[in-house]
Amino acid sequence: MKVLVLGSGGREHALCWKIAKSNKVSKIYCAPGNGGTAEIAENIDINVDEIDNLLQFALKNNIDLTVVGPEQPLVLGIVDKFQENGLRIFGVNKECARLEGSKEFSKEFMEKYNVPTAKYRAFTVLEEAIEGIKEFSYPLVIKADGLCAGKGVIICYSEDEAKKTLKDILGNKIFGEEGNKVVIEEFLYGIETSLLCVVTKGKIIPMESAKDYKKIYEDDKGPNTGGVGCISPSPIFNEELSKKIEENILKNIRYGLDKEDLDFRGILFIGLMIVNGDPKVLEFNTRFGDPETEVLIPRLDSDIVDLFEKTIDGSFMESDLKWNNNRAITVVLTSGGYPEKYEKGFKITGIDDVDKDTIVFHNGTKMINKDLVTNGGRVLSVVSLGKTIEDTRDKVYNDIEKIKFSNIYYRKDIGKF
Repeated sequence: MKVLVLGSGGREHALCWKIAKSNKVSKIYCAPGNGGTAEIAENIDINVDEIDNLLQFALKNNIDLTVVGPEQPLVLGIVDKFQENGLRIFGVNKECARLEGSKEFSKEFMEKYNVPTAKYRAFTVLEEAIEGIKEFSYPLVIKADGLCAGKGVIICYSEDEAKKTLKDILGNKIFGEEGNKVVIEEFLYGIETSLLCVVTKGKIIPMESAKDYKKIYEDDKGPNTGGVGCISPSPIFNEELSKKIEENILKNIRYGLDKEDLDFRGILFIGLMIVNGDPKVLEFNTRFGDPETEVLIPRLDSDIVDLFEKTIDGSFMESDLKWNNNRAITVVLTSGGYPEKYEKGFKITGIDDVDKDTIVFHNGTKMINKDLVTNGGRVLSVVSLGKTIEDTRDKVYNDIEKIKFSNIYYRKDIGKF
């Protein structure tokens, strides 16, 4: 088979890495890819939002399977377009992608089908939104309705901060059209965790659990990021919590997808906050998470190409998911200044010196001449596997010491409890 993977981050490098282990696959392309994917796939200079160019490439090169990494092409309807042209593609259609592409749509879905979540109100008019914040206590959460490249969620700790945020989004249009509407939510106190599920033909089959770390600084301080570390399994997942998630969340999502006639075939990422032992949904994503993918994929023993194909066909079963018993941890090495301003183009050394059992997925890198250089805020995801989280922590941080680039920064407390 010839497989095309769309995206350029650590998630896509992890997917390429796993796809390359399938004996069904003879050739992998990655569009646009990065310095890491270039080692196992042929990088193609087409961006993920160039739907027509990607379609023409897939048709011309007789691509047997396309795997969509990021959310943007899903929201733009790439799955519908490829299917109309007789191509097999793993990912959700445009209608289902609205569960991630519109915060209001997802909150309406949760409310309608009794999926426990935070109280919310949606507004398009600035003055009405400013009036609406009176219904909430602080801190509160303000979300731009659209994708906003993952940057549209702001936690506000005072009325002044909330008003400024609303003016920035609705008045100054800092997120453009994706901020034409805002969702104001109550702030939930609890423990955050993530659950990725394979969804097809009315079935929602949970994968192994994971816990990611979103704040840039130790002790969960500082601004939110795209994720700077992750562990799997999540230490708070036990039989009791899994049962509550099945009964109160997954069952209701199944019912809602059926009632709304949403033919969801792909990955449903459920961001959860565990509040006094009870799970509430923070958000839906309609694709693999990043950095969750970097810890889940190395724990997956199944052939991932089988997973993709059976999901597309609707034949995927719970027994198709096979996991190893390892604990996994990833620490993301970032460019100093991320998630705000940072510089690119610094030479990276030392990756070849890490332990042979350690995996280094590339998030933001590229090759210039023969040098690997930084090309993003999140640069590398260093992944370790072991029998305990303590073992994996020691291994991953020992290996991180061997990797060098200017302005390197990473949290020192991933997996520490």
